[in-house]
Amino acid sequence: MEKIRVLVANRPRLMRELVLATISEQPDIEVVGEIQDDTALARVVAESKPDFVILTLDGRDQRPRICDRLLEHNPNMKIIALAPERNRGVCIWAVKEIRSSSVESSEEGILKALRAKLQLV
Repeated sequence: MEKIRVLVANRPRLMRELVLATISEQPDIEVVGEIQDDTALARVVAESKPDFVILTLDGRDQRPRICDRLLEHNPNMKIIALAPERNRGVCIWAVKEIRSSSVESSEEGILKALRAKLQLV
């Protein structure tokens, strides 16, 4: 069974730790990295080649700017952006244009989005 490769890049630290606690024990998910510094995100994505990046949705509820650049260079990757203070999450991916859909901001919602990676077209 091929594992779902995930890079965790959430701020603040508590949020990152909660996401890691949610996904690290799952037998079908492999955490390929954890970063705290957004400036290293593009480099770490290029090196680790994750299926998903989990990051923080900014305060304006807009797609974080880094998403466009990451998806331009990694079109098969998906991004889950979480805003737990608003109980909101979004899954972002690229086909010919960038698309997104809502993600339930819970352990079940995150796992469901990760496992649905092949259905996001």
